[in-house]
Amino acid sequence: MNHIALYRKYRPKTFEEVIGQEHITKTLQNQIENDQIGHAYLFTGTRGTGKTSVAKIFAKSVNCLSPIHGSACGQCENCKRLEQENDINIIEIDAASNNKVDDIRNIRDKVKFMPVGAKYKVYIIDEVHMLSDSAFNALLKTLEEPPSYVIFILATTEVHKLPQTILSRCVRFDFRLVSAEMLAKHLAKIFDNENIKYDEESLKIIASAGEGSVRDTLSIADSIASYCQGNVTKAKTLSVLGTTDHDLIINFFDKIQEKDVGQVLSLIDKIEKEGKNLAVFSKDLSKHARNLLVCKSCENANDILNLTDDVFAMYNEQAQKFEEKDLIRYMQVFSSAESELRYTLSVRLLLETTCLSAMLGFDVKKN
Repeated sequence: MNHIALYRKYRPKTFEEVIGQEHITKTLQNQIENDQIGHAYLFTGTRGTGKTSVAKIFAKSVNCLSPIHGSACGQCENCKRLEQENDINIIEIDAASNNKVDDIRNIRDKVKFMPVGAKYKVYIIDEVHMLSDSAFNALLKTLEEPPSYVIFILATTEVHKLPQTILSRCVRFDFRLVSAEMLAKHLAKIFDNENIKYDEESLKIIASAGEGSVRDTLSIADSIASYCQGNVTKAKTLSVLGTTDHDLIINFFDKIQEKDVGQVLSLIDKIEKEGKNLAVFSKDLSKHARNLLVCKSCENANDILNLTDDVFAMYNEQAQKFEEKDLIRYMQVFSSAESELRYTLSVRLLLETTCLSAMLGFDVKKN
């Protein structure tokens, strides 16, 4: 049997399975339960946070014959039919490749036809910001006064590109990035279900690498699980991602704090010879400076960082060696270097210069 990617296999099919978006799913469930369904919705947020999945769940739930607390029952005739990808009552349109005025006029002509065997016909227009100006104008009238049996759901990652005339005609929902803690718990359930062994540290590393996106997290987890052959460990996870081990980056920051140029340059040489991506390492340095600042300035630091107890203890101990103003400076220096590293001809030279710049103003050890 062909392998099914984890993000496809575990795509949510009910509101209850969606993680991190309770402010949206609960509102939609209440609207269905109270029969207060709108005619046009706007789902906006970063990639992989569930916009299209929630749109499909909503389309199925509004047509369910026996919804349970506003969520599709999954058992009735309509639910089973709407599970099929080619059902004519749920029309998915990719605005990136259907962005001309004629494409929208085609929609405008077809909304006149009643749904077949369902209460609503639902149009899901993904990446709606890609529509041309003339296409948006063609959509306006239909979006404002569609037939009673038509619902539009517009999804976008770039809501600022939408005309105000479109925004004012939609009920807007903003999808949030999912916390690393929630992603790690979600990943643990999936690994348990897939009989994949793992340790807590590896889950947190994967969740952090996903940067709030459920889809990105599961895609990363998929590749790591394949590499690890069913036994996901911290060392193998770091190897696949190219990220830096906590011990190494703590040692590196100790040398920065000690103003030890020789050791800083030696560690960069060691990291490069081990085949690590120096651009990724620079990003890790910026993130570590931020983590130390959180440890230094926040009472509930580990609620924010979501680290294991032993790693947090190491971070917290190191944070006390630095002044807040120095950590802020390191964040600025390493963050600004991230974009430059993409275009430089010598990544190592730029990284070395950046690290030395981070130590400017201090006495430097001579070797």
